[in-house]
Amino acid sequence: MLSGCTGRDTLEETDANAPVTVEDIRTTAETSRAENAGMTSALTGRRILPPASFKANDPDNSRNLSTKRIEHSYGVAKNSMPHQISVDNQKYFEATGYKAVCYDTKSSEKVLYLTFDCGWENGYTSKCLDVLKEKKVPAAFFCTLDHIESTPDLIARMINEGHIVGNHSANHADFTEISRQKMADELLECDNYLRKNFGYATSFFRFPEGAYNENSLELIDSMGYTSVFWSCAYADWDVNAAKGGDYAFETVTARLHPGAIILLHSVSPDNAEALGRIIDFARQNGYEFKALTEYKF
Repeated sequence: MLSGCTGRDTLEETDANAPVTVEDIRTTAETSRAENAGMTSALTGRRILPPASFKANDPDNSRNLSTKRIEHSYGVAKNSMPHQISVDNQKYFEATGYKAVCYDTKSSEKVLYLTFDCGWENGYTSKCLDVLKEKKVPAAFFCTLDHIESTPDLIARMINEGHIVGNHSANHADFTEISRQKMADELLECDNYLRKNFGYATSFFRFPEGAYNENSLELIDSMGYTSVFWSCAYADWDVNAAKGGDYAFETVTARLHPGAIILLHSVSPDNAEALGRIIDFARQNGYEFKALTEYKF
């Protein structure tokens, strides 16, 4: 897999954006009681966040937003330029007004955004985190609920070391096949687990397998999330087809371009081996790594 109105206001919290629904069950009194009780996560030391709730607007899609399945494609970037497919994708996102991004067209600088998809653990995520810590590079890890539940220490480390833990849905569902309320429930189940167990919330979402349509884009936007796609990636998810760190390095660095959102999979031994060299190469060529929270919408 290649994975990446009425709504939520923004609640500012340490090291994370915590979007809030109009129907969010949190109240000032509830928040105050949680603070006074000193409820904190044993995993992160953060104050536990009360659960969020969301009722999908227009649950039956009476507006007839398109339900035609789109499988995100990015094209192979060359010569420090995004592929035209990525250019057209970003134009579509900006034209619709939905909060979605596949690469940064706003910055005049040579910026890069490093993201990982995490559906299961293969023993290499901690090595990636070691490299990111050493190189002082921020990243976003888009995690399924299963990955979060099964690797709590890794998730806590991501959070405590300043990375974004993005929402990749509870069950890695196909968002072109499920109802609008089910879409909301997929995000909320993952979000509320993070709130309860890590004291953390996120406003970034990545569609499983990059499959979406206008109907799902609008629903995710209405919940206050940004849908994060990508413009630089390669087939790194198949661990049975690993080709070595040199291949990963050469493939990724050949596809870098200003504003690129890079998608890697942390299950790949090739990525873990090449990550430090990729970062060094990018910096030597004038690129700066930024967090998604720095993207200027």
